[in-house]
Amino acid sequence: MERNIALSLMYVGTAYHGWQAQKNGVTVESTLEKALEWVVGHPVKCVGAGRTDAGVHALKYVANFHTTSAIPCDRLPLAVNTRLPDDIVVVRATEVAPEFNAIGSCVKKEYTYRIYNSRIRNAFFVDRAWLYPKRLDEHVMQRCADQMVGTHDFAALKSVGTETRTTVRTVYYFDITRNGEIIECKVCANGFLYNMVRAMVGTCVYASEGKLIPEELPHIMERGDRTAAGPTAPPGGLYMSKLWYEEDVL
Repeated sequence: MERNIALSLMYVGTAYHGWQAQKNGVTVESTLEKALEWVVGHPVKCVGAGRTDAGVHALKYVANFHTTSAIPCDRLPLAVNTRLPDDIVVVRATEVAPEFNAIGSCVKKEYTYRIYNSRIRNAFFVDRAWLYPKRLDEHVMQRCADQMVGTHDFAALKSVGTETRTTVRTVYYFDITRNGEIIECKVCANGFLYNMVRAMVGTCVYASEGKLIPEELPHIMERGDRTAAGPTAPPGGLYMSKLWYEEDVL
């Protein structure tokens, strides 16, 4: 009898070319599928909660796969983790409804972007946060972030890449906080465009530098003018940090 299993996992994305399997390059999906295939004894195809890019991390991530294996869910994480590298960890396995889909069943997502705002780098934050030497004003950044909350057309805040039916998304919150030299940018939405979070963070940094007045951002977004918004922040500071499902899979 076939079961649909949802996996809750975390990973450090530095060594991978993103989540999605590719012909050239090691990805999180392909690495996980190989480990699962060894455990369940048949080919496996995973569906992931989102296409995180090369170098992007996940504090929380969900993937599902179908299997005819009878291995209990409570034993699956331990078994799979013995076949995974140290930078990918399966935390939990849950049997879910046949129609459950890790990306299609996801109601909303939160990403966290970390900036290490210091002139001197910290060895522990290499590829884990954006080293930004110029002093940033988190209050100006928050003013800019506030302009992006709500339902808007985010065409001005995405990179050329994956085509979607619409570039309209709803952002539920975009909160920027400082703790010493670490600035955390937490953004939650019903979906994200290609590089959207990194462009949002880069735009807030632009505002702090005085290159953009926060209250001008709605006009830039109305025009869909990517060149008038800020740069795309580097991938190493980005983490998928929270996911919402109607089913308890986390």
